[in-house]
Amino acid sequence: MTLDFAPSRRSSVGLEWELALVDADSGNLRQVAPAVMEALGPDARARHVKPEFLRNTLEVVSDVCGTVGQAITDLEAGIAVIQDVITPMRAEIMGAGTHPFAHWSQQQVTDKQRYATVVDRTQVWGRQQVVYGVHVHVGIEDRAKVLPIVRSLLVYVAHLQALSASSPYWGADDTGYASMRALIFQQLPTAGLPYQFSEWSQLEQYTDDMLRTGVIDDFTEVRWDVRPAPHFGTVEVRICDGTSNVLELAALGALVHCLVEHFSTLLDEGRELPTMPRWFVHENKWRAARYGMDAIIILDAAGNEELITDALPRLLDELAPVAERLGCTDELAGIHEIVRAGASYQRQRAVAAAHGGGQPGLEAVVRALVAELRAGRPLPVL
Repeated sequence: MTLDFAPSRRSSVGLEWELALVDADSGNLRQVAPAVMEALGPDARARHVKPEFLRNTLEVVSDVCGTVGQAITDLEAGIAVIQDVITPMRAEIMGAGTHPFAHWSQQQVTDKQRYATVVDRTQVWGRQQVVYGVHVHVGIEDRAKVLPIVRSLLVYVAHLQALSASSPYWGADDTGYASMRALIFQQLPTAGLPYQFSEWSQLEQYTDDMLRTGVIDDFTEVRWDVRPAPHFGTVEVRICDGTSNVLELAALGALVHCLVEHFSTLLDEGRELPTMPRWFVHENKWRAARYGMDAIIILDAAGNEELITDALPRLLDELAPVAERLGCTDELAGIHEIVRAGASYQRQRAVAAAHGGGQPGLEAVVRALVAELRAGRPLPVL
């Protein structure tokens, strides 16, 4: 088959942010997304709000933008219109990779044939997808660049996974992982790390095979952590856990934006892009999901290793000129704030401990996540 790649402006950027709806009093998940969407009606700002797989979830999306800052402005418009609707419902929105204590068996799937098909096929793994993420799209002007950029982004999967890790809890248990979402989501048949194809024809053959055997109905059902998005003309990075605030979201968006533009420039200059064997990429993803900001990651194909917090400053220095060119220097600097304040999973555990652990501690975590969303930045643990 032919898999067409839509025309796209180089390094245009779009953001998608999945958010949980929670009860303002108990902190538990609320199944009110359909009611919210109905209430939004024709509000012009509602174009930034979409329903999702579960009835406890909404997604805020940006337009195609020139900068990460512009995309964040779109998301903030979506957040504002949601809050206008849910406040009278005694509901709040919360950003994280998982909910700290809600049980997956009590969640309802949105009434849509596509979602019903997922649950019917995947059964318990499908019903357990009570997870929330962030997706970053970056425009690619030449299809020949797409697969080399995808392969190079895999070298930085661990950085993005660790920085965004916000799902230490699952069903009221501390999993011992920084990102439980990473392990839950990859159980879907077409999710997880992508194949490292070198030719577009290989991706077309894969897609044809998956369609012919009934694994997928269209390419959008390929849910890789990093994937081409041919219908948009972008590379889409989906590895990140849901974030609790726009400062961290902007930082992660800027990091992806800069990496893609950096690799695109290297290709223009005829220089070699970084790559890593599949087995190292898999190990890095697991280490980042398990240990988060304490992960010792594999840096290159030679197997050199380094603590992720030591590797990050060097990466940010390398990307600084790219960030200036893209107009996201301030947003990229938010990576330093994540390191300073601790990633979300670290803050969540500190909040739970400060409130005595157990159910009271987890309810305090929800309140802290809601407060960070409203504040737009990480908050001190109280």
